[in-house]
Amino acid sequence: MTSREPISNVDTAWLRMDRPTNLMQIVGVLLFEGDLDYERLCASIERRMLSFCRFRQLAVADSTGYVWQDDPDFNLDHHLHREVLPGAAGKAELEQFVADLASTPLSPNRPLWEMHLVDTSLGGQALVMRIHHSIADGIAMVGVILSMTDSSPGKAGGHPRPHIAQEDEDEEDGLWAKYVDLLNNPGKILDYARIGTSIASELATLATMPDDSHTRFKGKPGIAKRVAWSEPMSLPEVKAVGAVLGCSVNDMLLSAAAGAMRAYLVEHGDEVDDVEIRAMVPVNMRRASDAGKLGNRFGLVALELPLGIENPLARLYATRERMAKLKGSYQAALTLSILGVVGMAPKFAQQQVLDLLASKASAVMTNVPGPQHTLYLAGAKLLQPLFWVPQSGDIGMGVSILSYDDKVQFGLITDKGLVPDPERIVERFASEFDKLLMLVLMEPWDRLGDPQAVEAALVG
Repeated sequence: MTSREPISNVDTAWLRMDRPTNLMQIVGVLLFEGDLDYERLCASIERRMLSFCRFRQLAVADSTGYVWQDDPDFNLDHHLHREVLPGAAGKAELEQFVADLASTPLSPNRPLWEMHLVDTSLGGQALVMRIHHSIADGIAMVGVILSMTDSSPGKAGGHPRPHIAQEDEDEEDGLWAKYVDLLNNPGKILDYARIGTSIASELATLATMPDDSHTRFKGKPGIAKRVAWSEPMSLPEVKAVGAVLGCSVNDMLLSAAAGAMRAYLVEHGDEVDDVEIRAMVPVNMRRASDAGKLGNRFGLVALELPLGIENPLARLYATRERMAKLKGSYQAALTLSILGVVGMAPKFAQQQVLDLLASKASAVMTNVPGPQHTLYLAGAKLLQPLFWVPQSGDIGMGVSILSYDDKVQFGLITDKGLVPDPERIVERFASEFDKLLMLVLMEPWDRLGDPQAVEAALVG
């Protein structure tokens, strides 16, 4: 008997969000040392990833909306492919291959995911994957994919059902409580006369926020994309510098990303004074009880990145202050509620609402915590995992930050017409962090709380 399950309103919103210029698929690259055992890879996918029925199901429209329905012709060979890159099969060729996949729609006649095992000249194979966002959010997908791995290169044992990563439970439960409050009191979304001050403020912020600064990062995207990623950097170093400066790892990395974007604009002779670009930042709203579940359970906050601030300390502290305000707001809970509401609305109405939100931002930025120990897949050592979430509407840039094995990986996907050379941004990421590291090493710690004093001392 064929299994059918209604697609949730939030997941329906993501399912209907595809456009030729921005496809709603999570793209991932796993770089390995050596080659994978193909039979073991197939067995890991069958035993762990396919333990979720969603990866064997089609997204089908019916009279009630959309449902997940078993694919009667499911075959792993339809979803796992072997590839040989042209030419030198180096990093540039792999990045081009990933960019081409990011620009290509998944077949609606198959379950909405694919994997490609790619031979490279980088010292090992790469596993490139595409998974539609309607199946799950980035936190869930990273948890599922990494659950296929082992802690040693030997033969895999029997693993429990995949565990989906969680962040700080107290913080996430607080965000979830705000979301439930909105669901239980829909008037807080729809009726200004009955809502509290904080909810009204968040709605007004989302509805009336001005466009961010016009830069080359923003414009009408095309179909073709470009991707690039940096070499891993030390996570313990980032944590140590952040501890001295009183900033979280997330603050440090977002600020470094802003510095790299600023440097790119300067290189092109663009105006940077007072420039701020807005990034939509996903906020994980999973609770402990959501472990092992797919679907989308995250909200969005609109973070203004201060590209106009040249002083790296001042830029860091500004980023920290803005993130702190967003964490205490209803904005993440409100955007998750909005996605649920528009998922029930006609598609044209959904598109209008999401276009309004997307028009206010230039980028999507994600930061996903991964396991801090070495992993193996099908006998090969995982060196570097990279994932990108899609950009909606006319947003043309996606920034991904993922920590793994005490390292941080930084990736970027851009619209080819807007930023044809994203490698020129990612190669500056480490140097922006190094500026903060040098200040911590060279400046008296009691002076680091005053960016202007540090700058004056350096100039003097």
